[in-house]
Amino acid sequence: MDRGPAGAGARAPAAWLGGAEEDRLVDPGAAAAEPEVSGRRPAGGVQKKLGEVVAEEREKTDLPVELWATDEHRLGLKPVRRRVWAPKGERPVALGHRRFEWLYVTAFVAPETGETVWYLSDGIDKRLFEMMLAGFARETGAGRDRIIVLLLDGAGWHTKPNLTVPDGIRLVYLPPYTPELQPAEHLWPLVDEPVANRHFETLRDLDAVLADRCRTLRHHRDLIAANTGFHWWPKTVSPK
Repeated sequence: MDRGPAGAGARAPAAWLGGAEEDRLVDPGAAAAEPEVSGRRPAGGVQKKLGEVVAEEREKTDLPVELWATDEHRLGLKPVRRRVWAPKGERPVALGHRRFEWLYVTAFVAPETGETVWYLSDGIDKRLFEMMLAGFARETGAGRDRIIVLLLDGAGWHTKPNLTVPDGIRLVYLPPYTPELQPAEHLWPLVDEPVANRHFETLRDLDAVLADRCRTLRHHRDLIAANTGFHWWPKTVSPK
């Protein structure tokens, strides 16, 4: 969604962004790492809350009720660094320049099925997130074909007041400081694959690569489900 020259919306519909398949370096069979839940806020509380909300929504409708999650990821001209092989005794060299210009990838994911919706923007605020929610509802048929219970964190642009939530979507918030319980967090290593250890001169160059990457990930549902499907994530059952 474009508020400046860097956004992907000027070249393609904002709902779908994406990536070249040859850039996919993660094993499709790799399972999601289990969240560390030994602290004060275990996954059980979130699991219980999601189950209760799904049951409440199922009482109101004959439509399928599905669990999704959403989160944002910031990437910019300051490079993403990863370890690489190098000859013994030599230091690897990578181009880089500390320029603090950013793009944001927003992902909506259904961990049970691997279905995703992606947005790319040059900023994030409440008004823009509201527009993304509206676009997400249209893409998924929320309120028409299904009801979506959406898990997200309590960032200021995710919360009321003055946040319009489309019909067919119900928001459920994570406890504070629990990113390990957010399935969408496990999408970001996949998104980063084609940009890691690469230098980009402009946000437009970075925008093109991220758009291609997300578009490709959209078609790899098994990979997405393997990386976001926590063992405690409640299973949804469509009405008979």
